[in-house]
Amino acid sequence: MSGGNSWLTRQRKSDLVELAQSVGLTDIENLRKVDLELQLDDLLGENAVQYQADPKFASYYSSRARTAGSPIKRELPELKVSRRRATKSVEETADAEEDEESSHGTSTATALVTQTPGRAFSLARRIPLPATPADVAHAVDRGTVAVRERVTSLYQESGITEATQATRESLSTVTSVLFLVAAFELVFIRPELLPNTYAFTIPAVYVLGTPDLPVFVPDMFALLTASFWSPALTWALTSLVLPSFFGYFFNLSAAHHQTGRGRPRASQSDYVVDPLAFSIAKALATYVVYAQGVTFGGLISPDSVSRLNSALYSGWKGVLVGTAVTGLTSVYDAVLRK
Repeated sequence: MSGGNSWLTRQRKSDLVELAQSVGLTDIENLRKVDLELQLDDLLGENAVQYQADPKFASYYSSRARTAGSPIKRELPELKVSRRRATKSVEETADAEEDEESSHGTSTATALVTQTPGRAFSLARRIPLPATPADVAHAVDRGTVAVRERVTSLYQESGITEATQATRESLSTVTSVLFLVAAFELVFIRPELLPNTYAFTIPAVYVLGTPDLPVFVPDMFALLTASFWSPALTWALTSLVLPSFFGYFFNLSAAHHQTGRGRPRASQSDYVVDPLAFSIAKALATYVVYAQGVTFGGLISPDSVSRLNSALYSGWKGVLVGTAVTGLTSVYDAVLRK
C-alpha cells in the first residue's frame, strides 16, 4: 500500500485485528483492511517508545526503519504533519457538508457520501441491519407470529366463535328445519297476501351518482279484507293446522318410548308433534287441496287455492319437496338418537 508499512501490509486482516485489540483500538471489526493498517501505523508510530520493546512489534519497527532509511526513533516529521493535516481537512470538510445538508436537503447528502466515503461508512455501521439472511428470516417469522396471535386474540374477543356455535346448535334440530321450510313458503306468498305499496322516495345523491329510490312497504290495510284472510287461513290449514293435528295424535316416537303404565322414559326426549307424521300429513293435505281441488265441503275457496298455487315457489310441487326434506330430516334425527 502507498505510504504504509510493508510489514502491516503482509499481515492478514485477522492478525491485524488481534494486534489492534492488543493496543486498545475499538470498533475495528467492520473496518476495511487498509483502514485498519493506517490506524495501527499511526498508533505504533506515535507511541514507538511504548511498543518498540514488544516482541510482536519488532518486525514492524524494523520494516519502518528500513523504509525511512534511519533509526526507528528518527521519524519523518513532515510525513506525520502532512497526514494529520489531511485527516483534519477531511473532518472539517465533512462537518461543513453536514451543515450544508441541513439547509439544502437530500441532494447534498449524496455529495457528502461521495466526497467523504470514510465518514459515510462510519454512519452506515451505526444503522442496525440483520447480519445474515437467517436473521432476516427469523425477524419475519417473529413478526408473522405476532400478527397471527393478535388476529387470533381479536377473533376470540369478538365472540364470533360463541355466536357461531349457538347458531349451529339452534339450527341443528328438526324443529328448526320445519320452521325454515314454512318461512320459505311465507316469503313467496307474502306479496300475494300483503301486496307492496309506495311509501316514500329516497332523494338522489348526485355526489354518489345514485338516482331517486322509491321505497315500498307491505300494505297492512290488507289485513282488514277477506282478500288476505281467505288464502292465509287456507295456507295455515294445509301447512300447519292439519299436519300438527295428525303429528300429535299419530306420534310414533312417543308411543315407541312408552314403558309400563304409559310413563315415558326419562332418558328419551320425545317430540310433542311427531315431525315425520307432520311431514306426511302436510304432503297429503297439499296434494289433495292444491292438486286435486278438494274444498272440504266448500270450506276452502277455489280462488284462494289458485292464488296460493301461483304464489308458491313451483306451486304445490314445491311444497311437496319441502315436506320430503323435513321427512328425511326427521328420519335422520331418529337414526342418530338410536
